[in-house]
Amino acid sequence: MKSHSTLKPLIIKGKKIRVPIIQGGMGVGVSLHPLAKAVAQEGGLGIVSSAILDRIVSKRNGKKINTHDSVFEEVSLSKTKNGFTGINIMMALGRDFVDSVKGALDAGVDAIISGAGLPLNLPVIQPPKDTALIPIVSSARALDIICKKWEKLGYRPDAVVLEGPLAGGHLGFRIDQVDLESNKLENLLPPVKDLARKFGDMPVIVAGGIYTHADIVKFMDMGADGVQMGTRFLATIESSATEAYKQAVVLAKEEDIIVAHRPGSPCGLPFRVIKQSPMYVSALQRKRPPKCDKGYVLMKDAEGKYTVCPAKESNENHFCICNGLLSSAGYNSDKEESLFTVGTNAYRVDKILSVKTLMNELTGTGE
Repeated sequence: MKSHSTLKPLIIKGKKIRVPIIQGGMGVGVSLHPLAKAVAQEGGLGIVSSAILDRIVSKRNGKKINTHDSVFEEVSLSKTKNGFTGINIMMALGRDFVDSVKGALDAGVDAIISGAGLPLNLPVIQPPKDTALIPIVSSARALDIICKKWEKLGYRPDAVVLEGPLAGGHLGFRIDQVDLESNKLENLLPPVKDLARKFGDMPVIVAGGIYTHADIVKFMDMGADGVQMGTRFLATIESSATEAYKQAVVLAKEEDIIVAHRPGSPCGLPFRVIKQSPMYVSALQRKRPPKCDKGYVLMKDAEGKYTVCPAKESNENHFCICNGLLSSAGYNSDKEESLFTVGTNAYRVDKILSVKTLMNELTGTGE
């Protein structure tokens, strides 16, 4: 017989999320509406990733759809009557950031979570109305910068995600900071919690390396209001990762999970991957000729246009993250090598679960 979860609900901008678990916005194409909706139906906050969503939705629909409309469609498909859905929009995808925010707000998304850079102007892109605006930070200093900037814009964060160095994908730390004792999530949380109280007592959600029900209880006992988890939801039936990606997670050993750097992401941020990922292997061997035919992870040139990508010019220090992650979501996977990004605990995954089974495990309710 199932017992009720002892985890306290997470309340963000007046919305009561019954289970204080936010499913990580895993891009590219892993966190789409099937996963987000399933998590929302189980009482958590389901999240869509906006990364390269226009190509994924265009392929699915058999016609070209722009960023705004793709985001609008994916958010709309994620909605469920008795649950809440959000979207993760990365600052690093600067070219499409504004259109992604507008598409999500127009669809009435419950929350926008934004990181991979400081989303300093997020509140003024379009009036958020009932949508919660939630930055991702890796330090109290970053949260302080955001809060002071947003206050000048007449807004305060509705919550904050504190992401430690054990997360998957891009990390908000330099390569020499990843293993520092001071950057353990347990040590980052108290000063961020103190600062959150100072700026209106916003909820603090912790992320990076959280794996079990006991982990969730531990951090909530320390003062966290909720948790964000990616890797556990990557390895679910409802995840839109390819079967090859999911099996790579199941088969991964602890020593297979590394922080890629030189070669690494063209963003310049450390990037956690499975070292057997075909694109990473090619990058190590300098086999893949430099090219950039998707152009999402772009920086501005001298004229302020998004044209610069280090992976376009050289394969010495960078791999092509756009093509690698698109392949891992089944887009052009017959023509392009995959790049498998995971959190540090991915080696503990030994089977693919349904979202329902996973949520029962994480809430401690079981069957």
